[in-house]
Order: sequence, then structure tokens, then C-alpha cells
Amino acid sequence: MDRITLTGITAVGHHGVFDFERREGQPFVVDAVLYTDFTKAAETDDLQHTAHYGEVAELITSHITGEPLNLIEALAVRIAEDVLANYSVAAVDVTVHKPKAPIEVPFGDVTVSVHRERT
Repeated sequence: MDRITLTGITAVGHHGVFDFERREGQPFVVDAVLYTDFTKAAETDDLQHTAHYGEVAELITSHITGEPLNLIEALAVRIAEDVLANYSVAAVDVTVHKPKAPIEVPFGDVTVSVHRERT
């Protein structure tokens, strides 16, 4: 399966279980891998035969900045399901990074990842 990979899509969101997270917001970073078949796109050299990664990046950003959720797990699943519903891809991997998570010990990043396939 061919892949389109988007990394580092960053926006401020208000997701989290704590009041200050929802009030103040924080950066979220999303990576996505779209699994598709490039055969027709390569033959025709036509954008309509592939997933428009610019539009996918905008969709991801709208989820980051949209309705606040308690869990980044929920954010990852909603992004994955929306990509599958709106683009001609066979499967998608979504990783949500929460680099400023309210953790009391030194850490580099927190991520959750989901894989969803078209049924």
C-alpha cells in the first residue's frame, strides 16, 4: 500500500481533563499516515485520484482547535474516522502529541496512536 505522511501539524487546542487546560489551551501536534493506492493518480497525474494532503492537514487542524475533549485518545479517533469518511484512503494512522501535558516529572512528549481501516 502506498502512503502519504503528514508530520508535525501543530495548533493550539483546549483538550484535557483539567480546567486550566481547557481555559488556557496548549499546543497539540498530529502526525498522520494515509494508506492509499497511487496507481490511478500516477497514471493520470490528477489530484482527484489521491488524498489531498493540504485538505487533510486543514481537517486535522480543525479537530485540534475544535470542540474540547477530555482525552487525546478521543481526539485521535475522531481525526482518524473523519479522514476515512472524507477521503479515498484504505486506512489511516494518527498520532496525537501533547508535549505540554500536565505531568509533574521531566518528560519529552506524550503520544497516543490509532490505526483505523475502511470496513
